[in-house]
Amino acid sequence: MGFPNLIFALACCLLAAAVVAQPMAIVTIHGEQSHQFEVEVAATPESRSQGLMYRTELADDAGMLFVFERPAEVGFWMRNTFIPLDMIFIDRRGRIVRIHPMAEPHDETLISSGQPVTHVLEINGGLAAELGIEPGQRMTVDWPGQATSKTE
Repeated sequence: MGFPNLIFALACCLLAAAVVAQPMAIVTIHGEQSHQFEVEVAATPESRSQGLMYRTELADDAGMLFVFERPAEVGFWMRNTFIPLDMIFIDRRGRIVRIHPMAEPHDETLISSGQPVTHVLEINGGLAAELGIEPGQRMTVDWPGQATSKTE
């Protein structure tokens, strides 16, 4: 392995380690059936910009929850993301307002929420359809160390 490849591999490992250190939460999607995901939380500008970049796999019950302080129309892309993802956009009431299925790895096309949201849940591509997750369903978040669930 040449020196540039070694530097790249080291950088990827350091970035992955930084993302793994993110806070965790349990997200539940309530529909005809409930589905739980153990998610990393991206609540800072730095963690939101890193997202799931450089990941080569994601467990079926895992994901990343992007948290925004105020409702806003947000946009995502798939730069340096190696796995397809479903992006689930959630409003301040905890309702799913849009799902962008199967976002393609490395695609830099902007994927918009289309309306103000406070959360975006990223899970494995195709999993939302497989589980019957759809707009109108509700999301709750269990934050470790807190007695109540909340989405705001």
